[in-house]
Amino acid sequence: MRPDIRSLSPKSVRDLHPDARVPPVVGLTTTPEAILLKHSKIDAQKTLIAQVGLENFIGSIIGPLNLHLVPNSIQFNMNGQGRLTTWEDVFLAERVYTRCLGISKRIYQTHAYTHEPDRQMAYFVLEEYNERSLWFLPGFDFYVLVFTYYDDKKNVTRVDVQYDQMSFFLHCMGLAQAHAWLVESVITPLALVWAKAFYATGWVNPFTFLLQLLLIPVLLVYLFLWA
Repeated sequence: MRPDIRSLSPKSVRDLHPDARVPPVVGLTTTPEAILLKHSKIDAQKTLIAQVGLENFIGSIIGPLNLHLVPNSIQFNMNGQGRLTTWEDVFLAERVYTRCLGISKRIYQTHAYTHEPDRQMAYFVLEEYNERSLWFLPGFDFYVLVFTYYDDKKNVTRVDVQYDQMSFFLHCMGLAQAHAWLVESVITPLALVWAKAFYATGWVNPFTFLLQLLLIPVLLVYLFLWA
């Protein structure tokens, strides 16, 4: 049931923002009810599902499609870094690594939910807000692309999860803002100078690029040791 937004205090709302340079407002809390404030119309089957915890969230997204979770019949691909074959292992892995990273609560919602019955597939952009268990660890927003496949019996057979892993761990360590500044203020200007100079030579191709990758580190080591 949609909550009465008039009954929700503005102080319970945290602005979710994907840009690392715009950190969440300190001292406010996020709830599934507060997330609903951002939407004027709610279609739980396609645009908004907010739950705390991965197991509850998966149960919510399969409900509208009448899908089923077979305990020992799943291929769960976690960003190409791990493949699990039972739902019990999937939920256990999430519980363990979220505690290791100091994540005390996750609030999920979906964006751009798309269902293709002919291909027996549903995919969507998943937004998750991660609250932390320690005061010095910053909470953060993150976006994940999720593909869900099912068979003729409506059993979920495969789930592929894709996300920017380096960015995720930078957020976990509280280094995302520093990394964003380094890339934009230092690395990007240097990369543009190199790109303009490289393009001006008229020798832009994979071989000359590979040659630079091999020679530049050797030159830097030489200058450091013998210059």
